Amino acid sequence: MTGHPDSVSGNYDTRCVNKENLMGSSKLVGIVLLVVGIALLYFGYQSTQSVGDQISETLTGRFTDNTMWYLIGGAALIAAGGFLSFFKK
Repeated sequence: MTGHPDSVSGNYDTRCVNKENLMGSSKLVGIVLLVVGIALLYFGYQSTQSVGDQISETLTGRFTDNTMWYLIGGAALIAAGGFLSFFKK
């Protein structure tokens, strides 16, 4: 076990170990969010290229609700994942 032994009881201080594990897990969650966000953006983009969505955009001037949720959700997950992966310490 890693950590620093307590001088009185000989037990290991696990506060350092838990903080290191927490930092690693937040980066892992960030990477997972990035991957899911990229997948959602990909599927949202593919949906914008479909015939049904092209017709809907031509008639209404906007994409379908499902397509918009894919695009918005993907962008939000990429932003959150990027923050957790690269900026949070």
